[in-house]
Amino acid sequence: MNILYGAYTLLNSSLFFSCLPPFWVYTRLSGRYSENLKERLGYIPSNLLHTVSVSPRLWIHAASLGEIKVADSIVKALRRILPAFSVIVSTVTEHGRELAIETFGDEIPVVYAPVDFIGSVRKALSSVHPDVLVFMETEIWPAWITEAHRMGIKTALINGRISIRSIRGYLKFRSFFRKVLSNVDAFSMISEEDSTRIRSMGADPGKIEINGNAKYDLLPSLADPAMAAQMQKILNLEPTSPVFIAGSTRGGEESMVLDSYEMIVKKYPETVLIIAPRHIERTAEVRSLLERRGFRYQLWSEIDGNAVKRLEPVVIINTFGELFKLYSIGTVVFCGASLVPLGGQNPLEAAVWGKVVFYGPSMEDFLDAKAMLEEVGAGISVSSPEMLAEKAIWFLRHPETLKSYGDRAREVIIRSQNAADKHAQVIVDLI
Repeated sequence: MNILYGAYTLLNSSLFFSCLPPFWVYTRLSGRYSENLKERLGYIPSNLLHTVSVSPRLWIHAASLGEIKVADSIVKALRRILPAFSVIVSTVTEHGRELAIETFGDEIPVVYAPVDFIGSVRKALSSVHPDVLVFMETEIWPAWITEAHRMGIKTALINGRISIRSIRGYLKFRSFFRKVLSNVDAFSMISEEDSTRIRSMGADPGKIEINGNAKYDLLPSLADPAMAAQMQKILNLEPTSPVFIAGSTRGGEESMVLDSYEMIVKKYPETVLIIAPRHIERTAEVRSLLERRGFRYQLWSEIDGNAVKRLEPVVIINTFGELFKLYSIGTVVFCGASLVPLGGQNPLEAAVWGKVVFYGPSMEDFLDAKAMLEEVGAGISVSSPEMLAEKAIWFLRHPETLKSYGDRAREVIIRSQNAADKHAQVIVDLI
């Protein structure tokens, strides 16, 4: 949900938002959201509008990096169903915009989403006037949804999910969300649990379908076997070198990962540790932690595999977009945001490479993926650094079992495909 402007929740007044003084809006958009201010105020660059002239016109909003990947899967599925259409994609962050441009190229225009005020969304929607406005996963933008409904634009929540962690907050404002969700024409949810939660928020059960997780559809095609050799060369690794990857770690987890690593290297001293903090702006914090604890390290950005080789036992990933490729060489893979109560990260991005994935007790945002892996023995829940080290060492001692379980992980992901086609059909049915 977009909660940047919580006043909407309290005031719920179209007149208030359409009459906001420009200086107030500008002040609220300073700092983090100041880039491309005109776009955020609803002014779509005119040179992009001609690319969305073919009907039907779709607007897909994908705020996060993961949602952009899902949007790509949905667009590919739509192309298999619709003979012709045009689409525009919106994001919120600079990193999201960069990934979207990289993903969709020149064929699909990418813009910053208008801020969730009536004036901004009205201006943006009037410029594009899509036939269907698609919100990915958990994007519930009250003003945007309400204004689209008023303008006769169909809206859909696609690949929808509502986490255990967030549902309590939504239910505190149930009467408000019931009114907002009444303006949404279709809810294409991931799981039965997500369906139940969106119903509890007030969504019409007759508008809800359960169609699986499209996030899984693209993964097998992205896992290029040649990537492992490339990563091993860059990192100066032998094919048999044990690699401990701690992916998408959050504050407090790196210390626990280092506790586990210290125990692992006592048994397997040649093990290389790769730490990829979820937010690369925390690189200085991770460096400071390693220095205090006496670990030698190198930054990924300083290694090229030729003139500058990896020589130290720890590598910090301090550039964007590398983690998925690095999973290809992982021997022990830990999924972050899970030993701290932050809901976890997607474990299937590692599992699709044929990896057993370790994670902590907080996986509330990825319960379907967790269940999928645990069903075949490829998802290992741990509650402490000691338990992580103990189980990792066991698997390092039993490489045949490690490989067998990892193969099962990849197979179960491949079997779960085609959700994108089902979600895409929901969009087509609204046209």
